[in-house]
Amino acid sequence: MGNNYWLMVIGLLVVYAVVLYFLSIRPQKKQEKKMQAMLDSLEVGDSVETSAGLFGVVIDISGDILIVEFGGDRHCRIPMRRQAVVNIEKANSIEE
Repeated sequence: MGNNYWLMVIGLLVVYAVVLYFLSIRPQKKQEKKMQAMLDSLEVGDSVETSAGLFGVVIDISGDILIVEFGGDRHCRIPMRRQAVVNIEKANSIEE
């Protein structure tokens, strides 16, 4: 086993690392950035879907904590972390 063998092994490891980066790590980072941008755009009055599958309206934002109002009777207000939001529908969006 000469130098060529070890150079080939190291080369294959580098190729595997590059493929791993482009197939798994890079798309995950892009998704995290997109999610963070969505959460940063969250405003009072936006309709949200939580990770528990509940739909509500944001009525207050204090840093990382949101107060979300659920239901039609407007008496169910629950504090939750911003990271619990999985989908946002902006309050000022035009519905067609």
